[in-house]
Amino acid sequence: MVRIVSRGEILIKVLVIDDSAMVRKILTEELSKDNEIEVVGTAPDPYIGRDKIVSLKPDVLILDIEMPRMDGLTFLNKLMRAFPMPVIILSSLAVSGSEVVFKAYELGALEVICKPGESYTVEDMGEQLRDKVKAVYQVKRFKKKRYEENRTTPIKSKSMLKTTNTVVAIGASTGGTEAIFNILKMLPADVPPILIVQHMPQHFTKAYAQRLNDTCEIEVREASDGDRLMNGTALLAPGNKHMELRRSGAIYHVCISDGPLMFHQRPSVEVLFNSIADYAGRNSIGIILTGMGKDGANGLLKMKDSGAYTVAQNEESCVVFGMPKEAITIGAAKRVLHLNQIYKVILNGEYIDETR
Repeated sequence: MVRIVSRGEILIKVLVIDDSAMVRKILTEELSKDNEIEVVGTAPDPYIGRDKIVSLKPDVLILDIEMPRMDGLTFLNKLMRAFPMPVIILSSLAVSGSEVVFKAYELGALEVICKPGESYTVEDMGEQLRDKVKAVYQVKRFKKKRYEENRTTPIKSKSMLKTTNTVVAIGASTGGTEAIFNILKMLPADVPPILIVQHMPQHFTKAYAQRLNDTCEIEVREASDGDRLMNGTALLAPGNKHMELRRSGAIYHVCISDGPLMFHQRPSVEVLFNSIADYAGRNSIGIILTGMGKDGANGLLKMKDSGAYTVAQNEESCVVFGMPKEAITIGAAKRVLHLNQIYKVILNGEYIDETR
């Protein structure tokens, strides 16, 4: 049962564990800007944090990775075995930390947020962190296999007549790293080009794309400005950059750019979907997956109005039923499907109910 956060009522109790007093202060100040969130305590290391978890019973934990006495991954592993709870990992922007962050995902962390840097301000971080706290607060499943897999190997190559010249656009947030993998691993190597926005910090998108590429039949890579769309290739929007579709004659390519946050996000699903509607229209498929907030809902509606085939993930298979719910509410989705069925849309250009 999802707990409902009433506007103006403090319901979400947060504990911050970070060895930097300055970081603890900044996080407390940024989270306190939302009156639905209360920072009930902070701790400089996991040992003190453990005692405060027991005494304060927070709803959400924000956890640094590199700390004295005990590192964040070791603590996370112990925590999820003994007292599973929603955890947001706080990380530096270092590329070398990418694998560590994905290990945190494997151990049960639900989200990752970067510490501010040159192109990522405290204000940007604060907006995203408040949203992520509200998202993970709603998640009730930890360290479990979230999706029943109906296949373990990709579909064999088949005729793609229904999807010739089609562009597929996928948008996701909380829970999306696993959901996107669930879809891509089912696809043969000759599928139409796929553009993906997954809310993820700078640098980590490259490592995530490489992980997908290593385990899927299709090629997956982080997008670069000007990349052409090709069958059998999925391009992932870089962290902290927007990705848009452009067209020159019969050639599709992507534009990677800076720009203001859209729905507190960069990359934004909304930005991608709007561009798909403008440049691909009826020759496109739009898919919105698990995540908190409204990012992508209006863009999916614009895609639908332009003739695209649009899909929203159903509540049962979502980690957080926020973005899909918003899209469904405004009539943006032609079909609402369980995650395990969505890959069939990419294969066929539409959903065909095989049980009939």
